[in-house]
Amino acid sequence: MTFAKLENDTFLRACNRLATPYTPVWLMRQAGRYLPEYRETRARAGSFMGLATNVDYATEVTLQPLERYPLDAAILFSDILTVPDAMGLGLSFALGEGPKFASPVRDEAAVAALAVPDMEKLRYVFNAVTSIRKALNGRVPLIGFSGSPWTLACYMVEGAGSDDYRLVKTMMYSRPDLMHRMLEVNADAVAAYLNAQIEAGAQAVMIFDSWGGVLADGAFQQFSLAYTARVLSQLKREHDGVFIPRIVFTKGGGLWLKKMGQLDCEVLGLDWTVNLGHARHFVGDHKALQGNLDPNVLFAQPNQIEDEVARVLESFGAPHQGEGTGPTHIFNLGHGISQHSPPENVSVLVNAVHSHSRRQRAMQSAAPE
Repeated sequence: MTFAKLENDTFLRACNRLATPYTPVWLMRQAGRYLPEYRETRARAGSFMGLATNVDYATEVTLQPLERYPLDAAILFSDILTVPDAMGLGLSFALGEGPKFASPVRDEAAVAALAVPDMEKLRYVFNAVTSIRKALNGRVPLIGFSGSPWTLACYMVEGAGSDDYRLVKTMMYSRPDLMHRMLEVNADAVAAYLNAQIEAGAQAVMIFDSWGGVLADGAFQQFSLAYTARVLSQLKREHDGVFIPRIVFTKGGGLWLKKMGQLDCEVLGLDWTVNLGHARHFVGDHKALQGNLDPNVLFAQPNQIEDEVARVLESFGAPHQGEGTGPTHIFNLGHGISQHSPPENVSVLVNAVHSHSRRQRAMQSAAPE
């Protein structure tokens, strides 16, 4: 499979801690409901899963934000729950509501029945990856992704989103053997899923541990971090001779930065509660950092958005310049963009990241030794 030569490799260079002319930026959920063109395509598709399982629609919506904004990466349009759906749990989305599983995993028999799904059941995802990569035509890199083993387990046990995680935590504390069994299956399934995305054309992969932060200290290390590490240990390091960076994002994970710094990945994504300078101190400069503007900043005035962008860039400190490797930053939100965000404010954000980070480097170069 041959693809067009990459024109903008700024994001991949930053993932690999190489110098870049500016700080690259992409946004979690950048293809989504805040864009009127996305809402129009979703209406044509008839449902969220109609959108996600149709190669042409998934390709169309993945590229929509890139038509509006000079973003430095595209991310596959899909959902983190495709893997448990392929396990036979029966995923559905009602308009205006979150995901629901028809067959939640809540007892010993249900856990015993779990297995890594046949990846052919997820062929629509891999076909979308290849289609998107071709449609990008080398414009920017494509990121593939999955939910983390723990985050998937939360949905699989609760059967939907949750306010208190009562059911999944009850299983975790009362039957840790069942939880470990589920997490083992999930980790091996996620690894197979991400490797198949890499083979289909993904140029970086990201693990979303969206609910890692709901765990107590100790439980996080045992039930989330350990299984994210199990995924990472199985991922392809390169494909067709090209290195594939791995990104891990844990919402609410600031408490465990030092531990997460030991993960075998290239990039750590951070939510908005973490100061990037502090993160650098705890993680060290052997990983790139990604993040971490509060998504609600996008409801402020343009000059205030610009100020907050500058604050995040300055909190990271001086980015690496010159030869070799060093500390690098990928700008992103600290979580997914809100569906209510004004599209014009996203333009302000992206332009502010590019312009301020260029000035930052110019000032750094001009500074006396």
